[in-house]
Amino acid sequence: MVHIVSAEVFLVNLTPKVVRHDAIQSFVEQETPIVRLLCDDGSEGIGYTYTIGTGGTSVVSLLTDHLLPQLIGVSPANIEQIWRQLYFSTHATAVGAITSLALAAIDTALWDWRAKRSNNPLWIEAGGAQEKIPVYTTEGGWLQLPVDILVKEALVAKNQGFKGAKMKVGKSHVSEDIARISAVREAVGPAFELMVDANQAFTVSEAMRRASQFEAFDLAWFEEPLPSDDMDGHMRLSAHTSVPIAVGESLYSIAHFREYLQHGACSIVQVDVARIGGITPWLKVAHLAESFNVAVCPHFLMELHVSMSAAVSNAAWVEYIPQLDSITSSRISIEDGYARPPMTPGLGIEWDWTQIETNAARRQRIS
Repeated sequence: MVHIVSAEVFLVNLTPKVVRHDAIQSFVEQETPIVRLLCDDGSEGIGYTYTIGTGGTSVVSLLTDHLLPQLIGVSPANIEQIWRQLYFSTHATAVGAITSLALAAIDTALWDWRAKRSNNPLWIEAGGAQEKIPVYTTEGGWLQLPVDILVKEALVAKNQGFKGAKMKVGKSHVSEDIARISAVREAVGPAFELMVDANQAFTVSEAMRRASQFEAFDLAWFEEPLPSDDMDGHMRLSAHTSVPIAVGESLYSIAHFREYLQHGACSIVQVDVARIGGITPWLKVAHLAESFNVAVCPHFLMELHVSMSAAVSNAAWVEYIPQLDSITSSRISIEDGYARPPMTPGLGIEWDWTQIETNAARRQRIS
């Protein structure tokens, strides 16, 4: 039986190629912890996680001080067992963002190892449900962009073959959001999908007010209208509007998703493979959503979510936000508005180790 003999952690800080502002924050740096697990037969698994500017060093410390030492001498084949044991070993800090992000780095590395071991791409290893998934872009919809640029970017996306585009909302008055959405809808026509994202900015009353005016634009969804811990508010809003309500990027456990689904508090699930704690729990959330006949439209991480979406039958979209270009040599494949999962064994991400090692803000080995 194969055993893990050592692990390496790299922390690489990446600057987005475009300015990204939403209703509550600016995304100026992506901290990217990368984990490489090395086994006694020479095989390896590589995984990663991310933050949008804070907490990356805390994730690395949790990995190096507490989680990775537990893996030495353990078989990487027992993924479910490893996830459960690591989760309970951090019981005092779970459920929580830092713990989930750290678990994800390990879990994705283990799945990478498993898929490489069986010579399968991840999407086949994890289910193999779809060979292509529609893709929408968020890169031209940031809140700081003026209306003319929003329109220009949406038309560019449509001409490039994207099936939809997402815009940030949360301007100081509802009339500003309406003007922006109206201009883009008029430009792209009725068949091009539009999504809006408030990044948890609104109160219940304001979300209801805006949702009622959004209905005229036939939106694919209204994303994160309220703080993620306000499930009652999401229930009231979902009952109030015909616009589908999307949540998930700020939920960190399977139980939270179950509660939202049980109470009819959302109709789109946006589970994030890093924030939920890895591929193992991501798949459970996706199958849970399927049991409620709810679509999965994962948040961010397109290089990984293209494979996760292809693995399950109820994934409806992949979000296009380039993330790893400066430290990888592979690119997401998009044909006629559909993202296609990579066919290479493992995660399908070709890491540029020269760039990673050169630009690592922190590096540590555990054996």
